[in-house]
Amino acid sequence: MIITLLTDFGTADGYVAEVKGALLRRVPAVVLVDVAHDLAPGDVVAAAYLLGRTWRAFPDGTVHFAVVDPGVGTPRQALAGEAGGHRFVAPDNGLLTPVLEGRASDLVALEVPVGVSSTFHGRDVFAPAAARLAAGEPLAALGSPVVDPVRLPPALLEHRGGDLLGTVVHVDRFGTLITNLPGARLALGALVRLGAYDLELRKTFADVAHGDPVAYVGSGGTVEIAVRDARADAALGLTRGAEVRATARAGGA
Repeated sequence: MIITLLTDFGTADGYVAEVKGALLRRVPAVVLVDVAHDLAPGDVVAAAYLLGRTWRAFPDGTVHFAVVDPGVGTPRQALAGEAGGHRFVAPDNGLLTPVLEGRASDLVALEVPVGVSSTFHGRDVFAPAAARLAAGEPLAALGSPVVDPVRLPPALLEHRGGDLLGTVVHVDRFGTLITNLPGARLALGALVRLGAYDLELRKTFADVAHGDPVAYVGSGGTVEIAVRDARADAALGLTRGAEVRATARAGGA
């Protein structure tokens, strides 16, 4: 059995180790896979993006522990769920949005036991729930059904005036600006406008000179903007939420 771990706990302290200890005490044979722990504290949007991009890479039956929880200790619900043959535990703050959209899913609200830490539900609430799911307990045994989970607002993606208009949805550790423009809708040579920059859609970084910006279809299937040998976010002065527009050239898709 596999449990993936996605948090903003960082690796400078022992918080991830405490979570892993809580899991291994309950399911010693489980395989723990770290997705990411160095997200900006409380960045639910980035966590949702990473969860949406990674969860389907794992086998059916995987349990995904996704805890970026700025509302810990408040009345926000703690969730466990099933979707697409996978199981999840996460706070009810929109983190599960990419999993829930367009898929049949079941969710329950976890009970927060009396006496647990009000600041570390990752260890005291979500880890025990993930362990129970990994051990094969049915979802219904963990809590009462939830039908109206919190969802993040959708990022802009629409056709406008013959163009495809989208948004930078994530900035990775290299400073690459990852958009939600589907690469399948564009051909090489399509014009991509981001801020003051008009870029031709290229194949890879080496298609431009050192220090130049480049647009290409990334490994996640969407258009990305990088600067060769530099950080695009710093060099272009842009970040998540920036508008991006693509126009296919004559003869393009």
